[in-house]
Amino acid sequence: MTDQPRPEPAAPPLDELLAVALEAARRAGELLRDRRPADLGVAATKSSAIDVVTEMDFAAEKLITGFLAERRPADGILGEEGASRPGTSGVRWVVDPIDGTVNYLYGRPDWSVSIAAEYAGEALAGVVAAPMRGETYHAVRGGGAFVNGAPAHCRPTPPMDQALVSTGFNYVQGVRVHQAEVARQLIPRVRDIRRGGSAAIDLCDVACGRLDGYYERGLHPWDLAAGDLIAREGGALTGSRPGGKPDGDLTVAAVPGLFEPLQRLLDELGAWHN
Repeated sequence: MTDQPRPEPAAPPLDELLAVALEAARRAGELLRDRRPADLGVAATKSSAIDVVTEMDFAAEKLITGFLAERRPADGILGEEGASRPGTSGVRWVVDPIDGTVNYLYGRPDWSVSIAAEYAGEALAGVVAAPMRGETYHAVRGGGAFVNGAPAHCRPTPPMDQALVSTGFNYVQGVRVHQAEVARQLIPRVRDIRRGGSAAIDLCDVACGRLDGYYERGLHPWDLAAGDLIAREGGALTGSRPGGKPDGDLTVAAVPGLFEPLQRLLDELGAWHN
């Protein structure tokens, strides 16, 4: 008898995934906001001595993954701080317990908790909680984007020279130097450039009309999974180099009429390589 291929598990209801993500992000956000030690210091480093992890990154990821294991034990998990397990349901949770750890370390407000649920490699639900802003952003595929429960929409398309664009910088010195050169060449062509420090918040700010565009090199899946879905559901376009999806080489998000010219310009400036 010939073995028949196993059927793919059925995708779960989007409202169920969203409810779990919202609750996990709420709990982690409250932990991070209310229990941040006054003497918080660096617990570990990653790509360089300035790419830091705090004890609260680990505590928040443990809280989130424990909650997900309780509510959806058959799902897989990919976490920034090492929490990883395969699943059998076809759903994978992509978790960044603190996106913007350096901001958090310094007591700055622009940090977030980012949680996305993927099925068959596509994000179905995403939540970004920014406790110090008092805001939670969420989206499910095909359902629009929301901030604190109200619909979120990106801005009308501006001319390139009137676009407010955000970016981020890598923690590896050689990469940072090239990124600074790209920004130097870009800034005369746009209204201005911002550097917030949380990729997830930047993507949500595009969705909410607070930025016209955003780009960054070197993001990981946990940095962008939820924010990318929210940006797209807010009406923005996202990608990498022309024809590609957002990835570690380059992530670009912008209002529709700005997206392609910004993407082409970043490609010409070599934003995706040293």
